[in-house]
Amino acid sequence: MKIPGKTKITEKQAGQRLDVFLSEKLKISRSQAQKMIDQELFSINKKLTTKAAQRLDIGDVVSYKVPATETQTEDKPTATHKSTKALEPAAKIEIIADTPDYIVVNKPTGILAHPTMAGETNTLADFITKKYPKIKKVGEDPDRPGIVHRLDKEASGLMVIAKTQKMFVHLKEQFKNRTVEKEYTALVHGKVAREWGEVNFRIGRSKTSARMAALPENQTTEGKEAKTEFIIAKEFVNFTLLKIKIHTGRMHQIRVHFLAYDHPLVGDPLYFQKKQKRVWDKKLGRLFLHSTTLGFTDLKGEKQTFTLPLPKELETFLKLLR
Repeated sequence: MKIPGKTKITEKQAGQRLDVFLSEKLKISRSQAQKMIDQELFSINKKLTTKAAQRLDIGDVVSYKVPATETQTEDKPTATHKSTKALEPAAKIEIIADTPDYIVVNKPTGILAHPTMAGETNTLADFITKKYPKIKKVGEDPDRPGIVHRLDKEASGLMVIAKTQKMFVHLKEQFKNRTVEKEYTALVHGKVAREWGEVNFRIGRSKTSARMAALPENQTTEGKEAKTEFIIAKEFVNFTLLKIKIHTGRMHQIRVHFLAYDHPLVGDPLYFQKKQKRVWDKKLGRLFLHSTTLGFTDLKGEKQTFTLPLPKELETFLKLLR
């Protein structure tokens, strides 16, 4: 079965090669994207293209008919990870704050923030636009109404969504200037040696899979700069609970960095070591990554900081380790 759809190129996406754009949108490798382009599955402004290197312009409409299997990468749920279709976002998503300019939500695990080119439903974006229809006109991408930052499908916790274009731009500038406070709680495999530290590997698309990859520090200009700071919150026999702050917002940043640091996150269905015994991952049944603190300034210039405790299932899991 082929899934039809189309997307309009925004200012931020303009200038990208077609294969790079598709790789990021569909979460597939560039070689996979190139093969799909060769199969004439994509058109730009209603004209079929087989040019992977074609640069995209603002306003270009990329149309496609993608086989459903092409969007099923290594990131698909395991038997213990519930699919998005099985969830009911309206019943699962908690509104933490609701103001005239923005809302702050607690996104559950298993729910995408917004649809990819595969056209998923039951996303956070679906829930938001149903509850606040005016948000459909906010932002730069109709698939990401009011959304200015990411939180992985498998992760949970705090996200802010702009309700007005003015707030969208205001938040976007803060994320761009790295003034937003973002703190996460994660459980990793193994005993982390240092009480505090930084991980600074650059992050880029893997050349061999649909995953992101950490690139050798000070040995390459490929990928993008990424900085992750951590402090130990609690130690267990074979695990370490960490408080993490990220100073950049790369895709899968925390997961990629701690895999490279030889301490992959517990419950990660994508970034794990093959030698690793995954009994505890299966017991948990989800990624142990939760956005616990989010701080930004509102339109009045006042700092707004929100915090969340760990979800019940993560707290229960920690008790098993004691």
